[in-house]
Amino acid sequence: MAKQRGTKLIANNKKAYHDYFILEKLEAGIELFGTEVKSLRNGGLNLKDSWCSFEKGELFVRQMHISPYEKGNIFNRDPLRPKKLLLHRKELNRLYGLVKQQQGLTLIPLQAYFKGSRVKIELGVCRGKKLYDKRADAAKRDAQRDIERAVRGRG
Repeated sequence: MAKQRGTKLIANNKKAYHDYFILEKLEAGIELFGTEVKSLRNGGLNLKDSWCSFEKGELFVRQMHISPYEKGNIFNRDPLRPKKLLLHRKELNRLYGLVKQQQGLTLIPLQAYFKGSRVKIELGVCRGKKLYDKRADAAKRDAQRDIERAVRGRG
């Protein structure tokens, strides 16, 4: 049986786009157990309050909630356990330097998806927005929406 190629979105972190400026995006693998992958296939993932941290030279995603698999019984893991991200050492060192040297930068998971049979996480190197930045973005979005509605109304 041939492997299925392509991507299937599991979850998107819309809150991250509202709360942060995304400076750079990159793809990382994630280390999961079998029942967690089965739960992801059922759509049991929440990225809303998740973030990434370095521990002993490795990168972990924290507060990423994977719902327990219904038929997993004793093999289910803690839904909020830290999950290791898989990156090359060169990428890890570069990200560590970015986050530790520049004040205010953090790593946030933006979306999770299947790429073939593997689970991938899209990480964003982010800088937090202030309240006035969020208001400006909302005003820009509303103005764009009004323009699109006016154009559709004429045509």
